[in-house]
Amino acid sequence: MRVDRWQKQLQTALDASSSKRDGDDAELRVHLIGIGGAGLSAIAHVLLERGIRVSGSDRQQSERTRRLAAAGARIFGRQGAEELTGLPAGERPDVVLISSAVDETNPERQAAQKLGIPIVRRESFLRPLLAGRDVIAVSGTHGKSTTTAMIVQTLHASGCDAGYIIGADLPGFGNAHAGTAAAFVIEADEYDRMFHGLTPMVAVVTNVEWDHPDCYPTPTSFVDAFRQFVAQVRAEGCVVSCGDDPGAEALRTGRPAGGGPAWLTYGLHDRCDVQAAGETVDASGGYAAAVRVEGNSIGCLQLQAPGIHNLRNALAALTAARRCGVPAAQILASLHQYTGIGRRFEMKGTRRGVTVVDDYAHHPTEIQATLAAARNCFGERRIWAVFQPHTFSRTRAMLHKIACSFDNADTVLVTDIYAARESGDRAMAAAEVASSSAHPSIRHSGDIEETSALLHTEVTAGDVVLTLGAGTSHRIGETLLERLGTDD
Repeated sequence: MRVDRWQKQLQTALDASSSKRDGDDAELRVHLIGIGGAGLSAIAHVLLERGIRVSGSDRQQSERTRRLAAAGARIFGRQGAEELTGLPAGERPDVVLISSAVDETNPERQAAQKLGIPIVRRESFLRPLLAGRDVIAVSGTHGKSTTTAMIVQTLHASGCDAGYIIGADLPGFGNAHAGTAAAFVIEADEYDRMFHGLTPMVAVVTNVEWDHPDCYPTPTSFVDAFRQFVAQVRAEGCVVSCGDDPGAEALRTGRPAGGGPAWLTYGLHDRCDVQAAGETVDASGGYAAAVRVEGNSIGCLQLQAPGIHNLRNALAALTAARRCGVPAAQILASLHQYTGIGRRFEMKGTRRGVTVVDDYAHHPTEIQATLAAARNCFGERRIWAVFQPHTFSRTRAMLHKIACSFDNADTVLVTDIYAARESGDRAMAAAEVASSSAHPSIRHSGDIEETSALLHTEVTAGDVVLTLGAGTSHRIGETLLERLGTDD
């Protein structure tokens, strides 16, 4: 495989930082376009901790960019050519890392091309960044961030200073850390084929269900990407997959015969290597279950995080952590302490008897799982599902499934679509979701401000407002709480 100059520089800088972490002496400069995003902000934190000079730009300032600036990154609040062309030759970056949302029309990317600076995506950058680490890579259509966070918390509770990159903030940990241990836990994102840049020691597959039609036009292309990912697991390593999920099971049963890494399954089915049995749910929606490994009991798993999907996520984390040598009793104790991460069934607050919860769910399966967890948590209270569709391509491809996902909600509001990197009529696309649903109380509610205002006039004490989406839907609940707080 060809090794570019910047890759050699990165490895040299990382090797040097093992004994000295002084950014002023770093010989590599990395510039990240879209540095405020979940993926790139995490990489930037790891680079900064390793003493590498980091700069970056983002169109919107955020808590992530503020934290990066405080950690020593040079942050630009816009994406223009001047950020690169205005630098003296000796201060220009050696490599530019771009997010998936940065296309060829981006002026900063165009400037880097004219200056001859290598431009790479996460897939290419992660190979040298994680070279020599024992990578625990968590993949899957759903549950990646939560499972990654559970593993990170468990390893650190056991005394292992593992590095990590998570797609959300874990309280007390943030979203990234370089770590001093060999272990490095990473959320292995399938979008833009990021996870193809990894060579894991342990690969977790939580589930395989078609998503990202803009990147994978057919279900087959999506499955093929996962097949390539598990094929990259080190021969002495292990694949950990959900035995309850048809897509993950198809990967396992369809793998080439003979050789390769070990393969362990987890789930509720009795054929799984690691099984939860006799599961019960408490009043707050958290699950408890006995855990058996190859038929032998190793203790009881008790979760605060609600939803049966989180029981499976916890089993995945337990299986991976045991593979890393953490005793079962320590793992079970750590998982009991896990309370969640940002934007995953996150309790935003209660005002005037109205409870607001926010969740990242944007795929039909995620919406159904989150609403089921909400029903377990809140019983007969009226649940408002406020859904912000995410991208035109996903909404078109999954329209029927999305429209049928709201059974556990009493009232459904569909906001204007979050287009992300795509374009189209945002209001019309959202209205189509509402009109395609057979739910007895569903309607299009407009943009963020209009939706928040509508809720303010219609919610009553005892109601639960659950905002759903991977875009800016969290702002609806936050604005609603502000308005309720100013009521007389």
